Amino acid sequence: MDLLERMATALRVLAHAHRLKIVELLMRQDLTVGELAETLRIPANACSQHLNRMRAHGLLSSRRDGKAVYYKVANPSAFNVINCIRKHEMAEAAVDSPESSAPSEK
Repeated sequence: MDLLERMATALRVLAHAHRLKIVELLMRQDLTVGELAETLRIPANACSQHLNRMRAHGLLSSRRDGKAVYYKVANPSAFNVINCIRKHEMAEAAVDSPESSAPSEK
């Protein structure tokens, strides 16, 4: 698989709201499946499936501490694209908001 195909695959793996939220949470701290599932308000098995899919593509890694398995972002710089998209969407939202089109008072 060439570089562009691997990039497209990584973007497809991330193209889910729960997975994006998982990445945001794991950028702050390592968390277990249970902690992530509780925060996202989804079943633990669904959360585990999201985590396994991202881990299988090298986006996340895990470590065991006793019975608990903690997940973390494998390479934080790989997620710069998420920040770029966020900035773009926030700028678009500001342009589209009613306050931005209201005439200014002088």
